[in-house]
Amino acid sequence: MEIVKYPNIADTAELLKRPMLEMKSIREKVTPILNLVKANGDGALLELTKKFDGIELEQLKVNDAEFDEAEILISNNLKEAIEIAKQNIFKFHNSQKSVINKIDIDEGITCWQKSVPIEKVGLYIPGGSSPLFSTLLMLGIPAKIAECKEIVVCTPPQKNGKVAPQILYTAKSLGITNLFKVGGAQAIASMAYGTETIPKADKIFGPGNQWVTAAKQLVNADGVAIDMPAGPSEVLVIADDSANPNFVASDLLSQAEHGPDSQVVLISTSETFIDAVSKEIDNFTKQLSRKEIIEKSLLNSVIILVNNLEEAITISNNYAPEHLILSVENSEAIAENVINAGSVFLGNYSPESAGDYASGTNHTLPTNGFASAYSGVSLDSFMKKITFQRLSKYGLSKLGKTIQTMAEEEGLDAHKLAVTIRTENDND
Repeated sequence: MEIVKYPNIADTAELLKRPMLEMKSIREKVTPILNLVKANGDGALLELTKKFDGIELEQLKVNDAEFDEAEILISNNLKEAIEIAKQNIFKFHNSQKSVINKIDIDEGITCWQKSVPIEKVGLYIPGGSSPLFSTLLMLGIPAKIAECKEIVVCTPPQKNGKVAPQILYTAKSLGITNLFKVGGAQAIASMAYGTETIPKADKIFGPGNQWVTAAKQLVNADGVAIDMPAGPSEVLVIADDSANPNFVASDLLSQAEHGPDSQVVLISTSETFIDAVSKEIDNFTKQLSRKEIIEKSLLNSVIILVNNLEEAITISNNYAPEHLILSVENSEAIAENVINAGSVFLGNYSPESAGDYASGTNHTLPTNGFASAYSGVSLDSFMKKITFQRLSKYGLSKLGKTIQTMAEEEGLDAHKLAVTIRTENDND
């Protein structure tokens, strides 16, 4: 990792540029895939699965026997881990339920807001080199709490033509059985437009590679809602001398192993600490199974030495990281100054891995600087909020002049008429 000492704050934006994705050329390749699925439905999905995955499928939907087989293949240790994670994620997201609060704006004028579930949601779960069953927990649980009427899951098949058993077991444990063997851009197209067997979704969730990201962007432009803009995973760690070099090195590597285009950043007030972390990164990397991916990711990454924590927080807020780890003294007080981050981890014993799997918070988070404007997935992501209002005749009469004056000023006579005809009518 490159080490930069005491940079000018204004220069850190260039220093921390994310790896550039050549999305234009990818979108040009993805567009025909979307069009093919839109036109030919299941036939296109089977054709594209053979072309891209090298697998000939007889049917797209996972059947009961496959769910039953997966349950046998999963170890009891993993079943127990999934259950604990499920309980924690449920507890955190269930606490986000909102209550209807009717407000009397004035006598005869009452307004309120009600949360209503999105009826049909599509969940994309990556299933290639790392079948992300944890993502199914993160998306499936709030969808269930929200009581979405229909939950559709698409995930790539393995070389044997079956879905990873970890994903199948997790889906069944959540009561989700509408699961289909289709991955990549074609999966996004199937949920965006619908096919003979895959229902059309109102909103699509889930991470994926550059093809999936491009497909989500394109269907979003075509009128289908998506969870958020997405890009490669990232973490920024702020550390002082109270931090443990081994802990911080492992946190950086845990994100670097996501992919060669991931980015990890360390900002520290201590040169001695930076030297210790650099040595541990080298030591750990040699031992890890995804060594080649990590080494490529570290080429995108940087360590920054700063004068104080105020500078570190300023740089972090400008960067707007997906994950922010505060390995500093008085971390909770320092966290009060965080304004741009997807999820924040406080202290030496809050690794980002906890949020990825089992502490309860959601790991589907904004990347690529979008944390400056977007939130991570929550229960609200699966809801829409509808406002209601009731005005009595007296309430409208009190407000009538205000509405009429404003409507007249905007030249909207019918708006004024809708009030006038009511307030001048003596009948109840």
